[in-house]
Amino acid sequence: MHELSVALGILKIAENEAAKANAKQIESIELEIGTLAGIEFDSLDFVWSCAVKDTILEHAKREINIINAKAKCVDCNTVFDIVNHYDSCPNCSSNFKSILQGKELRVKSLEVL
Repeated sequence: MHELSVALGILKIAENEAAKANAKQIESIELEIGTLAGIEFDSLDFVWSCAVKDTILEHAKREINIINAKAKCVDCNTVFDIVNHYDSCPNCSSNFKSILQGKELRVKSLEVL
């Protein structure tokens, strides 16, 4: 369950940014997580409260924007949605593709006081 280390990493980013802004409290945090990022959303929800207990994020509103994965076929240039890394092109069945989006794992914004 690496979601705990992910949550702790997000906390570290939030603490560093809050310190730069001389903020005492974080009101909200917005995350972008791609469907191919390897994050189990239920597991992240499960560990979140433990990871942020007694921290600057404990009472912050958390919003997660899920980024659906897209790829571009190297052989025919078709852009298509994917669910798994191994999905093939629906147009030509090629397995050669570039992942365009879906691997994101970032803190998009923080609202601080």
